[in-house]
Amino acid sequence: MHPVLFHLPFGVPIYAYGTMLCLSVIIGRLLAVHLASRAGMNPALIDRCVLWTLAGAAIGARLLFVVTAPEQIERLSDAFLFWKGGVVAYGGFLGGFLATIVFCRAHRIHMLTWADCAAPSLCVGLMVTRIGCFLGGCDFGQPWAGAWAVRFPGGSPAFQEQSLLGLLPAGATQSLAVHPTQLYESLAGLVLLIVALAVRRRHAAPGRVFLSTVLGYAVLRAAIEVLRADPHRGSVGPFSTSQFIALVTFALAAAALAWTRGNARPAARPFRTLNA
Repeated sequence: MHPVLFHLPFGVPIYAYGTMLCLSVIIGRLLAVHLASRAGMNPALIDRCVLWTLAGAAIGARLLFVVTAPEQIERLSDAFLFWKGGVVAYGGFLGGFLATIVFCRAHRIHMLTWADCAAPSLCVGLMVTRIGCFLGGCDFGQPWAGAWAVRFPGGSPAFQEQSLLGLLPAGATQSLAVHPTQLYESLAGLVLLIVALAVRRRHAAPGRVFLSTVLGYAVLRAAIEVLRADPHRGSVGPFSTSQFIALVTFALAAAALAWTRGNARPAARPFRTLNA
């Protein structure tokens, strides 16, 4: 665990999660604009759309954290302090998606074609940012004695939570061995990237790449949530908040995918014919 990668002059810390998040934004933005340009869209306009998406994602990620973990917010102003508490990935996805819809409607961009161009970037973002989670020690898994289980040092979120639950012996300096659920999600991002690129290679009808990514992530996220042990994730009935959202998005994406299969006309190279 390396929550702080290094310090700048005057002791300014450079945090692992923030670094990985910035790296994922840079790579994702370049990739999305490149794919959109190949699809015949205006790169400058799409770059503006990316900024809207990122702003919506930041707001949505923080808002869902505030809703699911209100006990972490001591005063109203704390809701705006992104570095105090955290963010929720699914909130970022939903917030970014809503912002994208607004921008695409305002500028008459073909939403499904753009979503297909953005899908690989979402996968890259998942891959990179979850490595930041691992280095920071958050989003840890349940105790486990498997071959690739990991132990986090004293002071880490896993160590603190297990201490509160009385799971650690006196004098312990490390957490119990746990599932590296952060790395599971990073691996999920890699798998989804391969799927997204494979669907894209088939020149499928607009929307298929994005919807396939949403479906795959819903399944993988719901499964990984079973192994998570970090508190303050919220719940909806028997499900964690993210599991519930995964179920809903899976149902909606499956219905949308079925609709596109029944209504979309086959096209040889649909990504080359649409303009923004």
